[in-house]
Amino acid sequence: MGSDTGGSIRQPAAFCGVVGLKPTYGRVSRYGLIAFASSLDQIGPFTKDIWDCALVMNAIAGYDSRDTTSVPLASPDYTAQPSGGVKGLRIGVPKEYFAAGIDRDVRNAVQKALNVLVALGAEADEISLPHTDYGIPVYYLIAPAEASSNLARYDGVQYGYRAEADSLLEMYKKTRSQGFGSEVKRRIMLGTYALSSGYY
Repeated sequence: MGSDTGGSIRQPAAFCGVVGLKPTYGRVSRYGLIAFASSLDQIGPFTKDIWDCALVMNAIAGYDSRDTTSVPLASPDYTAQPSGGVKGLRIGVPKEYFAAGIDRDVRNAVQKALNVLVALGAEADEISLPHTDYGIPVYYLIAPAEASSNLARYDGVQYGYRAEADSLLEMYKKTRSQGFGSEVKRRIMLGTYALSSGYY
């Protein structure tokens, strides 16, 4: 199991040749998760194959009243086989995802998979997602802003790691500098800057 905000399940899974799934927002309870970016975080599985992923989703998906983002809808049986296979399934292939910079082996692997699905009766159509270029900049505005707010409570007073110090101010400084890694601190600073933009 892992938490995925911007790829933390899916990318390592792809690099390691296993299945990683970020479920639809609200499908799996986030109760007990330390929130980084509340509107993006999801809990999901790492599994050896699709079948195991379906089994895990059957176990973890569903409504949880302890999680305010949990959606009160019945969960499907993820292990159920689609009747008729993929015949008639329409697959949108965003042309922006195959722009300059994509690795040739990745492009070939995706094309090979599409060819198999088409041979089995699916339709693959090129589509356009013209706002794709805004995805990363928007992520780096929303996620750090939410992280700055969500992680503010981990000050060593009520929650989280507490550094040894001779004064309250020193304890705050040491706790925040020692308790978070450099990438988390960078994102908190970026988020704090974004949230304070109205003051300048």
